[in-house]
Amino acid sequence: MKIIKLKINTSTESYPIIIGTKLFAQFSNLINQNLIKFEKCLLVIDKNVPKKKIYQIKKALKNKKIFIQFIKANEKNKNQKNLDSIIKTLLEKNFSRQDCLISIGGGITGDISGFAASIFKRGLQFINIPTTLLSQVDSSIGGKTGINTNYGKNLLGNFYQPKLVISDIDFLKSLPRREIICGYAEILKHSLISNKKLYQFLNKNIFKILNLKSPFIEKAIYESCKIKKMVVEKDEKEKNLRKVLNFGHTFAHAYEASLGYSKKLNHGEAVLLGIYSAINFSLDNNFLNQRDYHLIAKHIVNSKLPYNIKNYFQKKDLKKILLYMLKDKKNNSEKINLILLKSIGRPVINNKFKLNKLKLFLKKELT
Repeated sequence: MKIIKLKINTSTESYPIIIGTKLFAQFSNLINQNLIKFEKCLLVIDKNVPKKKIYQIKKALKNKKIFIQFIKANEKNKNQKNLDSIIKTLLEKNFSRQDCLISIGGGITGDISGFAASIFKRGLQFINIPTTLLSQVDSSIGGKTGINTNYGKNLLGNFYQPKLVISDIDFLKSLPRREIICGYAEILKHSLISNKKLYQFLNKNIFKILNLKSPFIEKAIYESCKIKKMVVEKDEKEKNLRKVLNFGHTFAHAYEASLGYSKKLNHGEAVLLGIYSAINFSLDNNFLNQRDYHLIAKHIVNSKLPYNIKNYFQKKDLKKILLYMLKDKKNNSEKINLILLKSIGRPVINNKFKLNKLKLFLKKELT
């Protein structure tokens, strides 16, 4: 497969996303081609990354002084303690702003690493190598970094763009199917908020995509990245348009937090539950037309994707879910801000609803 290159242009940084296979053989060249210069680098690596891949990266960086820090990437570990640990290494090894932090892992690894890079000496060079489908199509694009707190998800963070993103399809072959479904959730979300043609492609080819068949998986990743690129370039700091990327996420983040970020529900599965909740709420409140509602619902149900919150929650969990929805960072009042859908490709932003309306809706969903 040929290498696909997308250029992201924001007010603070212009950087490429490179999509392809066996990119590590060209890693050193890709760094040089993009004029990224450094002597020292800290590799922050998810413990799940195959040892063979780590060896290839180290080999490609043989002319650099390399330090390695492993993290056990899960939502509970996306915290201040792990952030402090990375900062401590950078300080002890006397990194300068001209040196580089390289994240190798999924979205959790990228979020913590990017946040560390953004605050260390007010910013050192950052390269993101996303190794999961979810991170390749979502978190590695747009510069959002952050950690979780006991009060909710991603409540501490920063906008900090990388110098380079390398998305190697080969990484995906080592992932369990559950992780592929996790990434598919964001691809589906992007199609629903922006591109009906992409949705139709997904609807026709979902099982080929989930089985990583070429060229279907490459096209899904590329088209999904294009949508996020368009949104991020227009609204880097999430002042208005970028809010559409949170479609389904106000529900999703509350579902994750309510379960204590347990293995029972990963981020992508929570997003699928959130998308299903959002289309139901959109239909109930006369935003979404019946035809498109049934198209989306049929796609999710027939593809055997997670969608039923009753498989994860009971009525007794309602208070906890609503509490986390209220704490969502998009809210600036006692009302809950939701991104809803008018039709496939037509989102509606800045809709605020009283807590009681959400309570009645979720009560019905859990009945």
